Amino acid sequence: MDGSTADDIRYSIGDLARRTGLTVKTVRFYADTGLVPPTGRTPAGYRLYDVHALARLDLVRTLRELGLDLPAVRRVLEREAPLQEVAAAHAEALEVQIRTLRLRRAVLLAVAQRGSTPEEMRLMHKLAKLSDAERRRLVHDFIDETFGGLDADPGFVAMMRSAMPELPDEPRPEQVEAWVELGELVQDRNFRAAVRKMAEHQAAERAEGDRSGLHIALTGTVTSLVRAALAAGTAPASPAADPVVAALTAAYAEAFGRPDDEELRQWLSDRLGTANDPRADRYWQLLAVINGWPARESLRDVFEWFTEALRARMAGC
Repeated sequence: MDGSTADDIRYSIGDLARRTGLTVKTVRFYADTGLVPPTGRTPAGYRLYDVHALARLDLVRTLRELGLDLPAVRRVLEREAPLQEVAAAHAEALEVQIRTLRLRRAVLLAVAQRGSTPEEMRLMHKLAKLSDAERRRLVHDFIDETFGGLDADPGFVAMMRSAMPELPDEPRPEQVEAWVELGELVQDRNFRAAVRKMAEHQAAERAEGDRSGLHIALTGTVTSLVRAALAAGTAPASPAADPVVAALTAAYAEAFGRPDDEELRQWLSDRLGTANDPRADRYWQLLAVINGWPARESLRDVFEWFTEALRARMAGC
């Protein structure tokens, strides 16, 4: 035994490469950049490294394999930043990258399933990669423009503002498709004009003293009566629909404190024509898909039946 210890052993760059599994070129690069400085040199000037340099190189390799860039590795080695802080920051950055990759995967699957054109794919990718905050801002801008400056039903406006699109970290292709469709819908000028008209109707009703809110009970009454008529095969313009229409107009008269007369029927016809826009129904259906909510029941057929039945009787007057 010569009494030498591990601290006395010296390694060449080739030795370090064999012990770490790195290439000689990579080890020399880390040495040249100062990440793994030599412990000494041979008489011929070749660099030599001790066991501490070997451990340092092994740490460099591990940090690089985990994805840390060279400046971050250097800060850890020079103890300018605690390893746990650097690791936490890098883990957060990786989480963002993972979410981005998952979103890209969902977009590609959606494109593959629906056979999108290149233009549709570009739009889908543009809308899908928006951040949560940007998605919410897009919808809030839509609500601000359509309801801004009007004394519309505050409960309804609050409901719309609370129902924001929240794509999950790993969205399904149909959720990406739904978000893209919703993003296009809220930017559609015709749809914005239609919703603005709805808001103006609400404001007009409030100006006349209506403070009855969302009319959930009234909607339930309409749904129940019309669904029964539909199930019975009752045509909107048939005499069999007379008692249904009478019950419905009476319910509206009571809810809004108005006389059950021809003026009410005209007001109701205008109101239904504005409110029963199929795009408004689609808006809530898309939100349900995006957010993974239970499928929302469409009432379009209910109010179409009611509107047709009401207008048939007004035309016969």
